[in-house]
Amino acid sequence: VDIAHDGQEAIAMAKKNSYDLILMDVQMPVIDGLQATRALRKDGFTKPILALTAHAMKEEQDLSMQAGCNGHLTKPISRISLISQIRNFIQVY
Repeated sequence: VDIAHDGQEAIAMAKKNSYDLILMDVQMPVIDGLQATRALRKDGFTKPILALTAHAMKEEQDLSMQAGCNGHLTKPISRISLISQIRNFIQVY
């Protein structure tokens, strides 16, 4: 597990490392999570990206999906929901 402090760092880390899944905070400094997701998708990143946000409205979920996220979790995130979403997108060995 690695932690990026802003969207620009998240992009650089995703290009450098091989992650099975990215948990992308929507509100980050420098480049927000949706912009970072768009950039990663444009660069060919195909693995799952789950948006994490305090915004629960349907419109916000739609924006996450339009940016290229595979899922949208609203804070506070329950452990059960997080694990369930992760299992939906990666094979558990």
